[in-house]
Amino acid sequence: MSTDLIVVGVDGSTSSRRALHWAVTEARRTGAAVEAVTAWYWDGIEGAVLAATDPIQQREHAERISAREVDAVIADLGSSAPIARQVVEGHPVPVLVEASHTARLLVLGSHGYGRFHHAVLGSTSEDVVRQAHCPVVIIPVPHREHATAPADPVPATR
Repeated sequence: MSTDLIVVGVDGSTSSRRALHWAVTEARRTGAAVEAVTAWYWDGIEGAVLAATDPIQQREHAERISAREVDAVIADLGSSAPIARQVVEGHPVPVLVEASHTARLLVLGSHGYGRFHHAVLGSTSEDVVRQAHCPVVIIPVPHREHATAPADPVPATR
């Protein structure tokens, strides 16, 4: 396990944006590197979140989300340290669990663009917490829409 890598799941949701912001702030505080991981897959089903009609377009859509989110956090916080981006084909849970093998810390938003929304954690966050190979930090959704500063993380236990 690396002692200097913070991996953060990025899916374009407000929750993952907050997680990326928190991860970059924590990395600056501790001198760690940040890797933003965006998982994508094509199951042939179009939905509200999918913006593609084939796997190639879906991958390109994931690349755009990853670049947009990383660029936004760099614009917001400045670019004192680079943020590596990984866009990986696969379902989010196994992709993030695999990324946790080399991380000191895995950071996730509490709810993303998954199909299910749980009362406290989204289904992806809940499953990753149970399987990760490193500590996981879950960044909660703000209680009010107008909250703009990243909240303190809710520690997740495995």
